[in-house]
Amino acid sequence: MLELYQAEGCPYSATVREKLADLGVSYVAHNPRSHGGSVRNEQTHRELTDLGGEDQIPFLLDTHREEALYESEDIVEYLEAHYG
Repeated sequence: MLELYQAEGCPYSATVREKLADLGVSYVAHNPRSHGGSVRNEQTHRELTDLGGEDQIPFLLDTHREEALYESEDIVEYLEAHYG
């Protein structure tokens, strides 16, 4: 399963969402904080920092392949390689 920790209004998160849509890949979106940094959901924000170690979005978790990635460009490359 793919889980995307992202923020609405974040252009980097939008890039990842667009690639997921282009590939027709299902995923779960989490919105732990705003693009500006205000925490919107304490639980998902804690998951983000516990899983990845940083308060950075976008963050992709691929539970099937046991991979976790930051940086939209890296995420897009990963998606193309494994789901394209």
